Amino acid sequence: MKKSMFGIIGDQYTRVPPVSTTDLSTQTVIVVGANTGLGFEAAKHFARMNPGRLVLACRSKEKGAAAAYKIREETRCQTVELQLLDLSKFSSVIAFADNFLRDGSRLDLLVANAAVSTMNYKTTDDGWEESLQVNNLSTSLLCLLLAPRMVETAQKFGGRPRIVVVASEVHYLTSLDDAQVIDATSSFQVLSSKEFCTPRKMSVRYLDTKLLNVFFTRSLASLLKDTPVVVNSVNPGFCYSDLARELTGIGLVFMWIIRKIFARTAEEGGRQLVYAAVGSSEDPGHLEGAYVNLHKVDEPSDYVLGDEGMRRQNKLWADLVRELSKVDGRIPSIVRDLGSQSQ
Repeated sequence: MKKSMFGIIGDQYTRVPPVSTTDLSTQTVIVVGANTGLGFEAAKHFARMNPGRLVLACRSKEKGAAAAYKIREETRCQTVELQLLDLSKFSSVIAFADNFLRDGSRLDLLVANAAVSTMNYKTTDDGWEESLQVNNLSTSLLCLLLAPRMVETAQKFGGRPRIVVVASEVHYLTSLDDAQVIDATSSFQVLSSKEFCTPRKMSVRYLDTKLLNVFFTRSLASLLKDTPVVVNSVNPGFCYSDLARELTGIGLVFMWIIRKIFARTAEEGGRQLVYAAVGSSEDPGHLEGAYVNLHKVDEPSDYVLGDEGMRRQNKLWADLVRELSKVDGRIPSIVRDLGSQSQ
């Protein structure tokens, strides 16, 4: 599918449907990046559905605790809890997953929402370009580490657990340099390298990470196709959020104007995340591997589709698994075991 900037703007002016609802009284929900913006609004919606357990996965203890308190006050939900998760550190992702897995809790919904947007090249303590690690590598690691528990949840309790990866319509506006990236020995090593991350490349880095989110979702959905777990990506649209917090000067003024003209509220964007997580309850398989926009399935970009799209997807998946296997030695067996599951 080809979607121009005019098509994206048209979507922005399309009314967002009402929030989807369901009974979550026995279920466990994890919302990543739940202390602000889309994650906070989605978490509030889930809190009103009487969740058995609602986990706010946040980087800041202070901000996360404030968000949990506010959600309890506004919704009267008493099953809200805070757990710390910093996607800029692989050790934090592993610790979060291990802590959750250790207590034996079921896991029904995982909303992988947190992201950063920057035009400045900066590496994490793990040595990766920051937005690539936060938006892609760590998000993928978290999903893979928790996916087996979601399969177990379906086997023990029934239902169709879901993994929701927050993508964006901006993935239509970019493509990766195939010769330099896709055909490299490690696509992610190239994407993270200082040599590749020129100011021009960094100007579209957020777009690229959202494209990688779409590729990852399709690969993970394929891996889990013979399990009850549904995986999809969702476009919340352009919303008021903290993503542009690094902007200064003329860039900040421009963003203020664009927001006034086009932006949805974070609550409206949160509705989209909730739909991807609990919508289409009569046919959840309809959303399997889907790119969800305005409470319906849309085709992703042409760059993702077709034989060439599949070649890129397979290469990126192989490289991702190889890189994450260096981070956590369980990844190869998780991928192998999930691929051999049958419903």
